[in-house]
Amino acid sequence: MATLRAIRRRIASVKKTRQITRAMQMVAAAKLRRAQEGALKARPYGQKLSEMVKSLAARTKPESHSLLSKREEKKISVAVITSDRGLCGAFNLSILTRATKLLKEKRAAGCQVDLSVIGRKGIEFFHRRGEEIKREYRNVLGSTDYAAAAVIGSEMAKDFSEGTIDTVYLVYNQFKSVLQQQVVEKRLLPLEDVYSEDPSSLVEYIFEPKEQEILDLLLPRYIEYETFVAILESTASEFAARMTAMDLATRNAKEMIEKLTLFFNRARQNAITRELMDIVGGAEALQK
Repeated sequence: MATLRAIRRRIASVKKTRQITRAMQMVAAAKLRRAQEGALKARPYGQKLSEMVKSLAARTKPESHSLLSKREEKKISVAVITSDRGLCGAFNLSILTRATKLLKEKRAAGCQVDLSVIGRKGIEFFHRRGEEIKREYRNVLGSTDYAAAAVIGSEMAKDFSEGTIDTVYLVYNQFKSVLQQQVVEKRLLPLEDVYSEDPSSLVEYIFEPKEQEILDLLLPRYIEYETFVAILESTASEFAARMTAMDLATRNAKEMIEKLTLFFNRARQNAITRELMDIVGGAEALQK
C-alpha cells in the first residue's frame, strides 16, 4: 500500500500536469480563433478561383498548357501535411494512416511514388519506416505564410509541367468544426472535372489577352493557392484537435485528483485508526 507521502506527491504531480494541459488548451483556443478565421476567409476566393480556372480550361484544348495535360499514372507525387508538434490527439495518426494506404494502393497498381511531407511529425513517421522523402518542409503550419505555400505549390507544378510527375495528390485535414476534422485526399494535378461538361453547352469566349497568357497566369496561381488553403485548413484542424485533446486531458487529471484525494483520505483514516488502536491497546496493557 502506498504511503501517505507518496500519495501526496502523486496528487501534487497530477495538479501540475493539469495546470500545463489547461494552459495548452487556452493557448490552442486563442490560436484556433485566428486560424479558423483565416481558413474560412480563404475558402470563397479559392472556390471562385477553382471555378474560373476549370471553366477556362474546359474551353481550351488540353495541350494548350502543360498543367492541363492528362497522362497515364506511372509516376505520382503525394504531398502529406502533418503538424510539427504533438499533443493533438489523433490529428496526425488519421492523416498518416490515409497517406500510408494511398501509397500502398498506388504502388500495388505499379506506380512510382515521390513523397513530399510538410510537418516534423510526418517526416519522422516516414523516416522510421524507411520511406524516401523527396522534399521535407518544417515549421510551415502555424505561420500561414503564403510565400511558403507558393514555393511548395510551384515545385509540385514544375514537376508536373516538366513531365516527371503524372499526378499530384494532397493529403491533409480539412477543418469542419472544433470537434470534427475530415481527412481529405485531393488530386491537385491534373485538374479534376474539367472536361466533364458537354462541349456543345459551353459558351464560346473571346480571350483578351490570349488564352495561353491567361492560363500561364492563372494555373500556377491556382496550384499555389490550393496548397495555401490546404495548409490553412490543416493549421485550424491542428489547433482544434490540440484544444480538444488538452481539454480531455484536463478533465482526466481532475478526475484522477479526486480519486487520489479520496484514496489519500481513506489511507489517512486507516493510519489514524491504527494509531488509536495502538494507544488503546497500550493503555489496556498498562492497566493489567
